[in-house]
Parts: sequence; structure tokens; C-alpha cells
Amino acid sequence: MSYDLVIKNGMVIDGSGLPRYRADIGVRHGRIAAIGRIRERARDVIDADGQVVAPGFVDGHTHMDAQIFWDPLGTCSCWHGVTTVVMGNCGFTLAPCSAADKHLVMRNLERAEDIAAEAMDAGIDWTWTTFPEFLDRVESLPKGINYAGYIGHSALRTYVMGERAFEQAASEDDLRGMERELRDAIRAGAIGFTTSRSPNHETPDRRPVASRLATWEEIRRLVGVMGDMNAGIFELAGEEVGRNSRDPQGLRDYHVRLRDLAVETGRPVTWGLFSRREAPEVWRVYLDLLEETAAAGGRMFAQVHSRALAVMLSFKTTLPFDRLPVWKDLRALPLAEQKHRLRDPELRRRLVEAARERDERRVVGAEPRPAVYEWIFVFDRVEAPHRSVAEIARERGVDPVEALLDLAIEKDLELFFLQPVANEDQDHALELMKHPRTVVTFSDSGAHVSQIMDASLQTHLLSHWVRARQAFTLEQAVRMLSFVPATYWGFADRGLIREGLAADLLVFDPETIAPEMPEVAHDLPAGARRLVQRSRGISATVVNGEIVLRDGKPTGALPGQLLRGPLARRA
Repeated sequence: MSYDLVIKNGMVIDGSGLPRYRADIGVRHGRIAAIGRIRERARDVIDADGQVVAPGFVDGHTHMDAQIFWDPLGTCSCWHGVTTVVMGNCGFTLAPCSAADKHLVMRNLERAEDIAAEAMDAGIDWTWTTFPEFLDRVESLPKGINYAGYIGHSALRTYVMGERAFEQAASEDDLRGMERELRDAIRAGAIGFTTSRSPNHETPDRRPVASRLATWEEIRRLVGVMGDMNAGIFELAGEEVGRNSRDPQGLRDYHVRLRDLAVETGRPVTWGLFSRREAPEVWRVYLDLLEETAAAGGRMFAQVHSRALAVMLSFKTTLPFDRLPVWKDLRALPLAEQKHRLRDPELRRRLVEAARERDERRVVGAEPRPAVYEWIFVFDRVEAPHRSVAEIARERGVDPVEALLDLAIEKDLELFFLQPVANEDQDHALELMKHPRTVVTFSDSGAHVSQIMDASLQTHLLSHWVRARQAFTLEQAVRMLSFVPATYWGFADRGLIREGLAADLLVFDPETIAPEMPEVAHDLPAGARRLVQRSRGISATVVNGEIVLRDGKPTGALPGQLLRGPLARRA
């Protein structure tokens, strides 16, 4: 018997959490065909001696809906061991929507998710109207990794209501129209339904995105459609009341609504969960909600992160001062001209003085916050600890803004600064990861492309929490990144190394795997910028039995698939 691919001599960590063992893996027709000692020939062979062979990682929270049209590989996720992503989170999808109305969908995405309208306009060939048509289009695209997609509430609302979606509650006819489209989407393979009720999600003209105009009864009606069909996951970006502890009764009422929705519909409910220094104990109340919902007979799980969620500040991206007088004029110049102007002592003095003002525009999403220099860190290497700008300013005896300028100039304006906005306390992040009803995911890949860089959360878990901190064994961490998310999102043939399952596999060196420093690239359509971050230590990424990346370099193979939801798979 011959094989398409054999991975030989590797140490297999199979995703189950069981101890590692040495074995070869044989692949045929995109599936794992044999595990053990393989002597037969193969068309392609990977020698994994001294390395780990693991299932490909699954990321349940991305926004690759637009990027998939211009990036067949699925960067930056694919560089960090991810072989399957779920897109369409937080109510943001490109369908249902006709080409004539695409401005409505792009309005929802542009500011809330930091996806440039010019990139979407130049990079997407809009050939669909309904969500089933969109899925068919995604299925036809060349793909390096696997994709599954939710249907998003904002797109659903604008499709049925048009401009009224940004202004008013839905009528009974509107609700029936949305229910009908959602039912069709789930039948066609949508993995679920998502919404946003978060004040962090606004349009470029500072209005709420369409889903935020929905009443809770509208949410109940739509999730109830999935309940009637016994299919689909409900994901949401949560309400403002959930972000602080100043309204305990409001927080309790919100949690009761979430719990009851999960129990009444029987559908899994999921949302992102971070700790925040301005409300340091609220995350524990959310963990209690997970247990309370389970005790009441509902299914609910939280999505957590492996490190702090931080805005990447730099002269090449954004700074907290960009909209302030003096700064605004400087930042409008080409970078080379900014470097030249910063040599002017008088301009430097004016910049320092102007930075004491506050931008009155409300910050949303992952936009830079007003500067608090104890919480802005010099990001000169990947691994923590990182020194704060305030600490360096005290050492140098200068104003923190002066210190920030000096540090940037010393690195020819190539330096990044980190501004954490959540998970500031890493002990809290660790506790969140260890909870039995959480899953480590939430890269937001494809969104916030010039603001944050969280696509490396998987390699960070392996390098920091496994190798440096020894908070998890390698077996535990691999299970957290593969089998656990694959199970939560219902990918029954992925996330484990077992005969008969899909051959999504990684070969990596556990002693060197790690994220590398991010960079700024202008590789989006229309030359729009984004942050990119590669990794080291992964020698091969295999998707559906084909090698997509060798040492981080594309092979040209694009074997990725659209993974449709359960009703489509049964049809």
C-alpha cells in the first residue's frame, strides 16, 4: 500500500491530552490512513525526527470574510499553526447582501473591525446576494486552510430593512424576513448566527452598527429559529452593562437573559471574555454564569485569550495623539518627512505640550486609548517583560511623551509600543484559560488589521505558557488549541490524530516554536496597510493531506475546504 504523504519519526501529540508517543503517520486522499511504523512508499515524506506532530489548530473567532477573497493562504493565521478558522463573528458578514447594496455591509465593517473600505471595494468580486450563494462562492475560492462561516445579524438586518436597519426596531414583517433568511442560511451550511450589542461597534459616521438597533426580543426570535432547527451556535459581542461592576442589577438581568436564551433554545451560546483593570472582578461573574447555565440545562462557553489584548502603537500605524492639533498635521506627512520634522526642537516642544490634551472622540474597538504612560510598554522584543514608557521617562528625567519620541527616533521610527486594553493581569489570563468551560481562541484575524496583532495567540501559548512558564504541559496546550475548539464548533473529523479523520497536521519544534516580531505591510488591495506576524519553529503545515507551508513558506498547494454546518452535511 502506498501513501500520498508519510510523516516519519515524529513524536505524536494527538490532541486528546494523552501522553505523546513516537509513530509515523500515513495520509491518503486527505485522510489519516495509518498510525504506527510505516514502511511503504509515499509520494511525499516529512522527516519529523526530534519534532512534534500535532493536529492543526482551530481558531473559532476570526473575521476573514473579506480577506478570503484576496489572500488564498489565510495569513497570518496559517503561520501560527491554524488550519481551520471560523469567520463571521460579532454579526459582521458580507451576506446576505446584493452588490448594489454592499456599502451597507461595508459600513458595518469599516470602523468596527478596522477593515479598509477601499480594500474591500478593490479586493472583493461581489457575485452573490443570499447567504447560500455566498457560501457557494467561498467554496469555489482557492484556499490554503479550512473555513466555516456564521451568518451575521448586521448583514441580515440591512438585507431585510435597508437603511432602516441603522435607525429603528424591526417590524413583524422584518422579523419574518430575517427568520426566513436565517433558516435558509443554516440549511445551506452556516455554522450559526452572530450579533453585536457592543458599544465598541460603530460605523465610520459614529452610528451604532445595524445589529445594535435590535431589541432583545428580536435576538430571541432569531436564535429561536436555530432552536427549532436544532442546529447552529449563537455568538455575540456583549452589552455595555457587562463591562463594569457599577450596575450589578443590570449585569444580573443581562446574565439571566443569556442563561434563559441558552436553556430555552437548546443552542450553544458563546462570547469573548477578558479581564479588565477598570473592572477587575467582573470576569469572575461571567465564569459563574457559565456554571449557572450548565446547571440550568443550557450550553454556554466563553472564548478567552492567551495574553493581553493590546493596541500596537507606532509611527507606522497609529498613536494616541493622532487626532490632536499639531500631531494631526505631522501624522498626515509621509514617514520620511515626519522623521525630518521631529529633529526640530520647537516642534518637539509643541508636540509634548499638545499631547497633554485629550481627543474628545469616543474610542471604540481596538482604537488607541488616551495615553496612560504606566500602561504603554516598549515592544522591542516578543517575550515579556516589557518596560513602560513612564519608567523609562523617570530614568531619563524627561516628560513621558519626550521619552516616547526619543525611543521611536532611536529606532528610526520602527519601534512598536504596546497599549494593553484587556487581560492586563496575566494571572487572570491564566485562570481564564484553565477554566473547564472556556476555549483559547479569539485571534480576530482579518479584522483590526492595523490596530492589533493577535493571530499569534497559539504560538504564544506554546512558547510562553508551556516552555517559559511551564503552566501547561505540551499535551494540554495542544488539546486546548485543537480538540477543544474543534469539539465546541462541531468539527468532528478534525482536532485529533486518528485514523479516518481529516489530515490537518503540524510538525513543529517544541524548543523553538514562537511568534516573531510583527511588521507593517501594505499588501492589502488598494495598498491598504496591515500588521503581519510570522512564527518560527513550525517546519510543516498540512491541510487535508497536502503540505501548504514548509518552514513558513508556501508550497503552492491550496487544499482548504469550506466546512458547512450540520444540516448541510446531512442533506
